[in-house]
Amino acid sequence: MRTCRRFPLSVVVLFCLFGSGSVLAGPVALAPPPVWQIDSGMAEWLAPPVADTALPKPSLAPAAATGAASFSPVQLLTRLADGLRNIRYKRGGRSPTTGFDCSGFVRYVFRQGIGAELPNTSSAQFLTGHAVARDAMRSGDLVFFRTRGKRVSHVGIYLGEGRFIHAPSSGKTVSVSSLSEHYWSRRFAGARRPDVLVEHSGDSLVGSS
Repeated sequence: MRTCRRFPLSVVVLFCLFGSGSVLAGPVALAPPPVWQIDSGMAEWLAPPVADTALPKPSLAPAAATGAASFSPVQLLTRLADGLRNIRYKRGGRSPTTGFDCSGFVRYVFRQGIGAELPNTSSAQFLTGHAVARDAMRSGDLVFFRTRGKRVSHVGIYLGEGRFIHAPSSGKTVSVSSLSEHYWSRRFAGARRPDVLVEHSGDSLVGSS
């Protein structure tokens, strides 16, 4: 905080010409010199600002910043997929705002969750990645079904423990179903592990047929 005093201009001139006349004995640590300011015939003496000796403020960074939880690609996929439950089915739908069909739902989750691109249709998705035996399936694998004859026509994302999440059909919403259900068990066509998940896990799965 600055202390401000005003003196007649004549006093200031005398001070500047003759000095204070004081004699200093021994070395003395000098403070910053005052500043003289002349305004409208008056001299204004501005004392140097007082140094702020307050202790530095502690960091306000949250504790979570140093131990933020990290998620694997599979966890990112399954968390995102679960957050899209109850979004309506829409044939050709590719986003939460329009709704999803089965392949659009899977494609959206992989793109938004881990930045991986998958084909547009379930039959094309069935030709990518690596084949996985039913008893070796893991969360994040894609599960395929033949709901229209012999052709693969439906896909979902496996969640583990026999469950998968998908956009079922017109009039329904994104939901979780079980592979043990009679309808899905009869139509199960196989499972695939997308390349991006194989690369992350270091699996040596071979074959894409």
